[in-house]
Amino acid sequence: MLRVVTLSTLFPNPTQPNFGVFVENQTLRLAACEGVELRVINPIAVPLFPLDLIPRYRALRPLPAEEIWKGIQVARPRLRVMPGVSGPLNPTLTAHAARPVLRRWREEGFAFDVIDAQFFYPDGPAAAALAEEFGVPFSVKARGADIHYWGRRPGCRAQVLRAAQQAKGMLAVAQSLRQDMVAMGMDAGRIAVHYTGVDLERFHPQDRAGAKQLLGIDGPLIISLGALIPRKGHDIVIDALAELPGATLLIAGDGPEHGRLAAQAKARGVEHRVRLLGSVPHAQLPALLAAADVMALASESEGLANAWIEAMACGTPVVTPEVDGAAEAVDRPAAGRLLRERTPAAFAAAIRAILADPPAQAAVRASAERFAWSRNTQQLQAHLTAMVG
Repeated sequence: MLRVVTLSTLFPNPTQPNFGVFVENQTLRLAACEGVELRVINPIAVPLFPLDLIPRYRALRPLPAEEIWKGIQVARPRLRVMPGVSGPLNPTLTAHAARPVLRRWREEGFAFDVIDAQFFYPDGPAAAALAEEFGVPFSVKARGADIHYWGRRPGCRAQVLRAAQQAKGMLAVAQSLRQDMVAMGMDAGRIAVHYTGVDLERFHPQDRAGAKQLLGIDGPLIISLGALIPRKGHDIVIDALAELPGATLLIAGDGPEHGRLAAQAKARGVEHRVRLLGSVPHAQLPALLAAADVMALASESEGLANAWIEAMACGTPVVTPEVDGAAEAVDRPAAGRLLRERTPAAFAAAIRAILADPPAQAAVRASAERFAWSRNTQQLQAHLTAMVG
């Protein structure tokens, strides 16, 4: 029996059902494997000052300290933070929140063998401290911003590198990210590439014209997925839309940039062709992606975006900058276009080219089939089993 504690600061909950859904998908599939017993620790960040002062934190107040979530046991201890200030302290605070849960689980008979940290920061350094205390190995996975952002911040970089030294195994979501980790000084021999997965049964091509009709859209359709934050570059795609007469843009995601993006669409005269959908349940994404002619994501950085893979699985080609793991996902002409310039003009030209000569949906779909969840799960189970062995 392999007993796993999954430590993740991003994991869905009733208030935030899309928060870390890619971690949830991976975790549920590992937990379903024969010979695996798994529990999750998902620390919930709450500020030191009263929750009622910040609505997004206030909404987290009713979350239970522990629950059965989709068949697996999930503990949600509170992680006391100072937003915008406590970044370098967050690994210590995460470990402090998780420690009583692990002690209680051990007393209850859950003799876990390994800690599987889902992000290099703050999860990795927290897992290092907990693994040493409880006498078990730990693995840590790099997903993108945890290396490219937190791995460069003063007070955080040293903790990331120290966690890499202490980890018995490391994973990276793309070969390009693995190379960045090695360039930081991490041991290449202990880093395996572990690509994300996609549910090929749920994400599949559909009749595009019929799917558009259900959305009330006539004409070319572009979709962009991701949090409304500057790094995702939704503003670039909105500017590109101004050069694509008759096209409609759907943006699925929520975040602090909502008001600015709405104002930008109005200023560019495309407000009637831009729909800011807000947070869309993951179960509704296949219908949106299958309806689109192009999935355009102008991210400044990505490890290997799930949105790329899910779009391709639906037969929808991708336009994205040539950043990080993009070339590993969009690896053939049918899959879409990689851009050297992250500009509205470059996006408009690439989208226009795809609309003029769209690839067959089956050919786009074929580029995603190597990312099946079964492969992801088998690799993860083997990785953790080898660490324990």
